[in-house]
Amino acid sequence: MKKIFVAAILLFAGAALASAQQPQFPIPPQVEKDLAARASDVSEVTLSKEMLGFAAKFMDKKDKDDAEAQKLIQNLDGIYIRDYEFDKEGTVTPEEIAKLRSYFQTSEWTPMVHERDHKGHETSDILVKLVNGEPRGIFIFSAEPKELSIVLILGPIKMEDLGKLHGLAGLGSLGNIGATGKSGKTTQGK
Repeated sequence: MKKIFVAAILLFAGAALASAQQPQFPIPPQVEKDLAARASDVSEVTLSKEMLGFAAKFMDKKDKDDAEAQKLIQNLDGIYIRDYEFDKEGTVTPEEIAKLRSYFQTSEWTPMVHERDHKGHETSDILVKLVNGEPRGIFIFSAEPKELSIVLILGPIKMEDLGKLHGLAGLGSLGNIGATGKSGKTTQGK
């Protein structure tokens, strides 16, 4: 009986440790619920490592694009997308936008792009999570008068690989990122 009890404790501790190590979307659930309640249109995609592995099983290994995407997502820890559209401007205040941005303003996230229009109505940020100099995540944040969009990709990711994710989980806007033009230079696109 004692061996079963010890085994059960070890199993429970292992499961708790594994779940504690799973990366999660850093914005508190109540904040997400509040945004969703005020939005007229909501898109929320949550793909944990397990869900990404499950999705990878349905990709066509014979298709070059699917094979590249499958290889890429098997190494990711999660993809989180939040898009909220509002009927009227000002539904999300500048203070709320600053608070949302603050969840990612930590020492592990390095700002790459910080863009604001001169009137302060539109703002965009791209941050990269670096671990030992290697990219381990990307955060894309965009706020417009009637729309708020957040894309968070966790795990080893390179900018040139982002375009490979364009067919997965509403990441179509990443389709041209990392693509090369005739000049051989990397292009940025929507």
